[in-house]
Amino acid sequence: MKFAELSNRVFDESVAAYHTTDHVDAPQPTPYEKGTPEAVLFAKNWIDAVQWHLEDIIRNPDIDPVEALAIKRRIDRSNQDRTDMVEELDTYFRDKWAGVKPAPDATINTESPAWALDRLSILALKIWHMKEQTERTDADEAHRARCAAKLEVLLEQRKDLTEAIDTLLDDIAAGRKHMKVYRQMKMYNDKDTNPVLYGKGKA
Repeated sequence: MKFAELSNRVFDESVAAYHTTDHVDAPQPTPYEKGTPEAVLFAKNWIDAVQWHLEDIIRNPDIDPVEALAIKRRIDRSNQDRTDMVEELDTYFRDKWAGVKPAPDATINTESPAWALDRLSILALKIWHMKEQTERTDADEAHRARCAAKLEVLLEQRKDLTEAIDTLLDDIAAGRKHMKVYRQMKMYNDKDTNPVLYGKGKA
């Protein structure tokens, strides 16, 4: 099984596991050995699943502003964790093919393999929730039909993205492509680069 195909399987397992409780504070299961790519993929998607539902909660027009702020800050922390796990996956790929000498005409992709896998993780969540909409008994047939059409597009998108990622990985392994890992330098999370944070307390 190729890596993107494997990722889809793990992402689907994680989404299904999350929805056994459907609660943002439920403990994350650990079905894979720590440190393996599967464990990172599962944990990555679990973060995405929790954040998906936090984004739903925060859009409640009747939410208490104090609670909304707490959730917003939780989402910010979640985004940083998500970024860290994507970079961990890219480091895995870079180390795996460290000995591959790129061909003289090798090109670089517009995004790294792990950031493409990040999109695949989100697609697994979109597919789950869109399928849920097609099965709603409290919605009319027109709603279910619209969602069924959207589900078909999402499934096609996942098929295309899966093939594209596995082709990219094959190309990197063969030296037809080369990759670099650019760390996400998020300045707003850093007390030394966010002017609101490093300027705090100044008159």
